[in-house]
Amino acid sequence: MEGERAIDWSAVKRIHLIGVCGTGMGSFAGMLKAAGYEVTGSDENVYPPMSTQLERWGIRAFSGYGAENLDRARPDVVVVGNVVRAANPEAAAVRERGIPQVSFPAALGELFLAPRHSVVIAGTHGKTTTSAMMGFLLFRAGRDPSFLVGGVTRDFDGNFRLGQGPHFVVEGDEYDTAYFDKGPKFLHYRPRTAVLTSCEMDHADIYRDEEHYRSAFERFVRLLPRDGFLAACSTWASVAEMARAAACDVETYSVERPADWEARELALGAGGASFVLCRRGRALGPVRLPVGGAHNVENALGVAAAATRLGLSYEELAAGFLEFRGVRRRQEVRGAAGGVTVVDDFAHHPTAVARTLAAIRGSFPGSRLLACFEPRSNTSRRSLHQAEYARSFGDASSVFVLRPAPTDRVPEAERLDVDRLAADVSAGGTPARACATVEEMVDAVRAEARPGDVVVAMSNGAFGGIWDRLLAALGGR
Repeated sequence: MEGERAIDWSAVKRIHLIGVCGTGMGSFAGMLKAAGYEVTGSDENVYPPMSTQLERWGIRAFSGYGAENLDRARPDVVVVGNVVRAANPEAAAVRERGIPQVSFPAALGELFLAPRHSVVIAGTHGKTTTSAMMGFLLFRAGRDPSFLVGGVTRDFDGNFRLGQGPHFVVEGDEYDTAYFDKGPKFLHYRPRTAVLTSCEMDHADIYRDEEHYRSAFERFVRLLPRDGFLAACSTWASVAEMARAAACDVETYSVERPADWEARELALGAGGASFVLCRRGRALGPVRLPVGGAHNVENALGVAAAATRLGLSYEELAAGFLEFRGVRRRQEVRGAAGGVTVVDDFAHHPTAVARTLAAIRGSFPGSRLLACFEPRSNTSRRSLHQAEYARSFGDASSVFVLRPAPTDRVPEAERLDVDRLAADVSAGGTPARACATVEEMVDAVRAEARPGDVVVAMSNGAFGGIWDRLLAALGGR
């Protein structure tokens, strides 16, 4: 790719990461350290929790960007994160000094994926949970896998693992790679086995429209070799169509439509999900999945298809699903106070919001569900999904939407109209209000909540620490 040149990794001892405090970059730094490299990093702000993790791994992180960081690190190679722009003073110094630079996805592909069987989980929704599930099932079955996922797995209390087995499970992100490589990250991941969970317009800051977005996944599917394998979620017509162009074997899965892999006799409740796992119409046996929601059952079907291709038996699948504990910030109960349960979820796309609320309603039958939502991502702050958001809160009893602060990232004419959203949700029969601040939202929830209720706060960011604030407010009533 432009800006990168071939690197002789056998001669590399010291690696420096610019933008090291991002979730992916920080975890990659830890993986590099575990692989035996001397690792340093820098970021605009170095603060917990990633600063604590880096320190625990013995990785020195410099706060602020500048050429002096390179003087201290003396790197053989610099890994540049996708938050770093060409004008970044440290990135500029790397170019001026002629230090070999590489993007995080390219380095991951060359160092860790090329020597192993790469298992890539791609799609708009469900990538993190599906990747974590696949990694755990391979581990539980004794395959000693490596993995790198975009969230903290409850089973390993981290989001990466470096094993000795042949498989490397990686979450395949369609976001851009680096300032010198605007292609999607997953094009570097050399897939041999893949799961494609979904395809629905997202990342409006880098994709022009649905066709442009879909083209990234079409390119990904074409990377699969003839002797590879693709598990394709046929719930999505676009995924089923793309899968037909794959050169490798394909098996479909769905909880909504006929498919090669299906979940029959599906029951959802407070303890998660139970179903009979079926392949091509034949029942393999019963499965219990502790994480809730039909969408997670669908994720499990994709994992079952791919893991079976990798050699796991039905018995190994069932044992792994039964023990899988999920991922933090995915339907994570943060606590209870005053008889009210507070749940944290990463949902931000309207489809994810709707699926999350449906799953939580199933996990807490009979409870009123109060939904707090922060439109924070570049896509959710746009009017692109204005109508879809208005339809996504149907499982909530009340809705509270945080009004985003103005930002240059989204032109005013393209911004989500939060007041109109609240009015449209209310017109649909669910009381909703826009809140100017997190404090206002917490006060409003405290005034409305009563024992037995569940509050779910959804954001792909920190949401002003709303979960702890809610627990404190509810407990102090």
